[in-house]
Amino acid sequence: IHQVFDESQVYRIDHYLGKETVQNMMVLRFANSIFEPLWNRNYIDNVQIVCSESVDVGRRGGYYDSSGVLRDMFQNHLLQLLMITAMECPARFNASLVRDEKVKVLQAIKPFSSEEVRTETYRAQYDGYLDSDGVPAGSKTATFAAIKLKIENWRWNGVPFYLSSGKALAKRSTQIVIQFHDPPTLLFTDGPKEHWDNNRLIIQIQPDEGIRMRFTTKVPDAGMELRTTDLDFKFAEEFTESMPDSYQRLLLDAIKGDASLFARSDEVEFAWKIIDPIIKSWQQTQNPKLYRYHPGVAIPESCDQWMHFQKKAWCRE
Repeated sequence: IHQVFDESQVYRIDHYLGKETVQNMMVLRFANSIFEPLWNRNYIDNVQIVCSESVDVGRRGGYYDSSGVLRDMFQNHLLQLLMITAMECPARFNASLVRDEKVKVLQAIKPFSSEEVRTETYRAQYDGYLDSDGVPAGSKTATFAAIKLKIENWRWNGVPFYLSSGKALAKRSTQIVIQFHDPPTLLFTDGPKEHWDNNRLIIQIQPDEGIRMRFTTKVPDAGMELRTTDLDFKFAEEFTESMPDSYQRLLLDAIKGDASLFARSDEVEFAWKIIDPIIKSWQQTQNPKLYRYHPGVAIPESCDQWMHFQKKAWCRE
């Protein structure tokens, strides 16, 4: 492409970047003063970026088997969501400066060693995948994966970012979960812990686009019994206008010459440098083990166990 076009003429479309909620992430972070003081390792325990798909590979078995879940979802969609979540505020809102800050996030991600691929990545394949058209017998292609990424900079050092995506799951959902630390002192420990949890900020990318804040409140007339409740914002309830299609927005921006929501070439190269070593290790060493899961589960049980090994838990929303 660069033999024919200058980089400024190239618009690489990732339709996730055209979604209203993804664009609203920058507004949430950089147009409000209440989040920035908390958006760092001092207050955030972990970040989970999850994309669940209810459909299986269907008639795309031949393509999917040569691609797999990492190429299909992680290198593009999930890493884009991670960059927007973790980036620093640009000096001005223009394409060059926004993309500079996104690239810095990828540059700060710690490369995987072979041992870390074994312990900090997870892969699985749903039962029935091998029966799909175009899928060779005995295929080891993963249809579900989870990885733990570390961003080694001052803001995020020590905060794990968990990315997961898979086919044939219980429901279609894409969300970013900001999981905050426990309070430094737990005063109210007499009530049942199962009714309340750490504070969470949940950005729902699709469907039911919106933002939800989970915080702890006291149950009326119940002593000091605590319960987690929600502050809930939904685009469909707040705005009567129909949500634009993500491709419409991106095509319009390309016509206008606004590259803010498009990936730059160095951004793409850095993303592949993160994902390629994992794919290579999976293919050459067959580590970690390829687990199985039943279609229709919310998340594979073995992935829950993998997260328990990380001393964390998936947010179930």
